[in-house]
Amino acid sequence: MLDVRRILLFAEVARRGSVTATARALNYTPSAVSQQVSRLETEAGQPLLERHARGVTLTDAGRALADRGERIARELKAAESELADFAGLRAGTLRIGTFPTVGASLLPPAVIAFRDTHPDVRLTVRSARIAGLWSMLENREIEMSLMWDYDWCRIDREDVDITPLLDDPPALLVGDRHPLATRTDATLADLADDSWITRADRHPVAEALVRSCRAVGFEPQIAYEAHDYQEAQAMVAAGLGVALAPTLALEGIRPGVSVLPLRPPAPVRRILLVRMADHALTPAAGAFLGSLRESAAARRTDAMDAGGRAVVPDPRSGA
Repeated sequence: MLDVRRILLFAEVARRGSVTATARALNYTPSAVSQQVSRLETEAGQPLLERHARGVTLTDAGRALADRGERIARELKAAESELADFAGLRAGTLRIGTFPTVGASLLPPAVIAFRDTHPDVRLTVRSARIAGLWSMLENREIEMSLMWDYDWCRIDREDVDITPLLDDPPALLVGDRHPLATRTDATLADLADDSWITRADRHPVAEALVRSCRAVGFEPQIAYEAHDYQEAQAMVAAGLGVALAPTLALEGIRPGVSVLPLRPPAPVRRILLVRMADHALTPAAGAFLGSLRESAAARRTDAMDAGGRAVVPDPRSGA
């Protein structure tokens, strides 16, 4: 195998026409340049230049190799330029994963900020449930993904890197005609006698509801299993029951529904950014993480009142 560094040095000798001129330009000694050219000739198995008093003359093989060296030098410069573009976020692609409630709340401000700052990076987002996100991460279809966990099901894998972004507390949804609709907050025990609207298909929020109700001494009576939060809100507005929902799922509240912050104990989920530990954080991924952190910080600020308590905006107030 020919040594690329020696080929580049040889191309420089061919360009300058002498060993001495090359040594002077590169701050080498003439002896060092001659030794490297001799080693390259040994690797090539034939002479590459003829030395004489006025400089050097290339053999046919030398001219061919010098041409190759010039091409290699151009390709290396192009590679350096491309890498600089990636490092400077002037090119490249970033593939991330998300899930619906975060895709409709925390993620959009981060996407806007990232695209405004780095318009030349192509950003693609894939939305899925947790099993699909894990599959895409493990198959390297995405570089990182927004995920969640609860106290009883922490993500505990040694092969992933986890960045916590935000705690997402739950809220209670009651109909406007419900006796608690005018309250500023409530506990689960206040609703022990109510029917509940929950999520279908063993959704994590359904488990959170059951665990939390049992923790305060009652079994929730399920009146309806919804497939999304808008469907759940519709049943709450119709008076069929009350519901529990993460705060990030409450971007759009339909008429007839009141939102009450839930006093502890409450099943708070963590919003996380997850990547495989053996997948290095690229400059684009690092920049996007910064945008997500800013979006999460803005959420935390908006969600706290002057006393440091959680606040769920009332949609009827325009807040």
